[in-house]
Amino acid sequence: MSRIIRTEANQILAKVVEYHGFIYTQGVVATDLSGDVAAQTRDVLAQIDALLEDHGTDNTRLLQAQIWLKSIDDRAAMNEVWSAWLPEGGAPARACVEAKLADPRYLVEIMITACR
Repeated sequence: MSRIIRTEANQILAKVVEYHGFIYTQGVVATDLSGDVAAQTRDVLAQIDALLEDHGTDNTRLLQAQIWLKSIDDRAAMNEVWSAWLPEGGAPARACVEAKLADPRYLVEIMITACR
């Protein structure tokens, strides 16, 4: 039976679950909530880079992304940061929607599926 690896799991969630070389991240939010959506997106993507690196992969191996924005009006600003972060020709399948997030200071939340 294949091993399931859960990184920093608690009673509610794990930051990452890895199974058969597939990496599933939690919904990642900014640690610094003082910035605009571009700053929060950069913060989130830096955290995702670290999570992927901890599991032996990077953003060249993205399969899927789910993105939640507090306001869909922030989509263009978020996309500017997102597009600069993606490797050329490496865009994943993606959904991006407006949602009520857990803390009103959160402007963006991103969840990634990648592989090794």
